[in-house]
This record gives sequence, C-alpha cells and structure tokens, in this order.
Amino acid sequence: MILVTGAAGFIGSHVSQRLLERGDTVVGLDNVNEYYDPMLKEARLARLRPFEKFTFYRQDLSDRVAMKKIFESMVIRRVVHLAAQAGVRYSLVNPHAYTESNIVGFLNILENCRHTQVEHLLYASSSSVYGNNTKMPFSVCDNVDHPVSLYAATKKANELMAHTYSHLFNLPCSGLRFFTVYGPWGRPDMALFIFTKAILEDKPIDLFNFGKMRRDFTYIDDIVTGVVRVLDKPAEPDLTWSGDAPNPESSVSPYRLYNIGSHCPVELMRFVEIIEEVIGKKAIKNLQPMQPGDVPETHADVRELIEQYSFQPSMPLEEGVKRFIKWYREYYNA
Repeated sequence: MILVTGAAGFIGSHVSQRLLERGDTVVGLDNVNEYYDPMLKEARLARLRPFEKFTFYRQDLSDRVAMKKIFESMVIRRVVHLAAQAGVRYSLVNPHAYTESNIVGFLNILENCRHTQVEHLLYASSSSVYGNNTKMPFSVCDNVDHPVSLYAATKKANELMAHTYSHLFNLPCSGLRFFTVYGPWGRPDMALFIFTKAILEDKPIDLFNFGKMRRDFTYIDDIVTGVVRVLDKPAEPDLTWSGDAPNPESSVSPYRLYNIGSHCPVELMRFVEIIEEVIGKKAIKNLQPMQPGDVPETHADVRELIEQYSFQPSMPLEEGVKRFIKWYREYYNA
C-alpha cells in the first residue's frame, strides 16, 4: 500500500494514476484547500475514484492526531509526499501557510513513517533551494544555503529534517528537487497556465526580468516516470561518503537527493513563442522587472538520475505545450 499526499494536486494526481494503473493500492490524502480553484482539484480526484484500489482522505497534514490515526489504521509500505504549500510569490504574503504545511506537516509525515516502519519515504523538494547560486547546471553536490524565498527555505528545511530521521531512525528517505513541471491538469499559478489563459482572452502577460528568464521546463509524464522509479528503489547508505568532504546528495544513512528536470533550459521568450504558435495568436507582452524571491535561470544536472535509474526526459517542449493547450481548451471549453 502506497500513501500519496497531495493526491488532488497536479503531480500527486498523475503519480497516483500511474501507480493505480500498474496495480498498486493507493491511499490519497489532500486537504483540497483554496490556494487555487478547488474544483480543478476535485476534477483530478474524479479521474482517480473509479479505480477500485484507490481510497481518499480529505485531511490536513498539520493535524497531528488525525494523521496518526490514518497511519495506524492501515499498513503503509511506502509514502510519496507531494503535499505542500506551493508558490514562491505567495510566500511573501502568507508565510504562515508555509510553516504549517511544509514544516509542521512534514514533521507529522516523518514521525508517522518512523513509528509505522515505512520502507521508503519519497518527498518533494524544489529547484528553488538553489536560491542565489549562479553556477550552471544546478547540481545536488552544490551548497544550497542561500535561499531567496521562504518557500525555498522550507524545502531546504525538509531535506535537513529528512536526513535527521534517516540518520536517527534508519528511515530510507529520497528527496526530488522538481524543476518547473508542466502539462495537462497543471496548476493555475504556473506560467504555462497563466500565459495560455491570457492569450486566449486577449489579455496581456507579465514577463518578469524583462523576459530575460530561462527555465528547465519538465513534462509531467517524464516527472512521474522518475518519481516511480525512485520510489521503487529505497534509498541506501553511501559507503563512499566521508565527513571530511561531505557530499550533500548522499549520506552514511539511507538518504539521497536528486534533481529531476529536463536538463534543457529554454528562454522565456521562446516559451511564449511556442504557446503563440500552438494557439495561433500573438501575446500582448508586458515587460516587468524581476520579482522578489525569483531567480533568472534554472538548469538541472540530472546525471545521478540518469546513471542510477536510466531517467531520460523524452517529451519535446513543443509537443508538451501542445498537449497542455489541448487539455486547457477541452477542460475550460476555450
């Protein structure tokens, strides 16, 4: 039995579906909050409910008593922890939502995994942890002690918390730093969703840093493949790890960190051009300065995933954008 937190979310719903399709028993958990349209979350869940091996709990991670009851009511072998308060800019206006979900909620996950002898905890980190780093591509071997948003700081904290539990309680933990995931059923606060909606409605789009941004866009199907492959192989101690030259990506404990991205950053202007080509309409561009908490470029070094899991993103950006816009038009009758 596999617990997927954030099962009503973008990545969580796709991961749940992949696991169910291969025959796993999946317990989904989500509080279905109003950070963005709850109806979209309900629609994602509606795609999972027909599976006989799917059970759903509408629950907040920060409720310690309720979370303990869920873990004690069934035998959970593995956990895919994808629930979190997402969004860099939102953390500037509602910081407490991040500590409640990303810190308190994650502690409850760790504690319950510890006490119920979960075989493997796979959790979502973020490319945001790289903060002010400028050496490209971003490597899991790099120091990430200079976050530029509270969201990023909570994700870095998650990595440290996971290592602590891995060390103290021998809990196998694998963290995945996601890089700009996109695709059908995506989040309304992400660039592809925002741009598509605005262009179709003849409204302007804001291009921050005056459009001079680069992002490592990664299609959802490629992300799910990576998640499932890592989940199936619990983290193990790195016998070559040394405290004299500590490598952040591994440990003497069963703990691993990976980047998961396309390894092919694309300029924002090119990204907009692809959307324009698919829709058949030009965007009204509004060039804006860099936003607080944002970074000009992300670029994932995914060599560890390639070498250890044969991970190889295969979706061309042009095709991925086309699939998202097709879904958007059908879902919103646009």
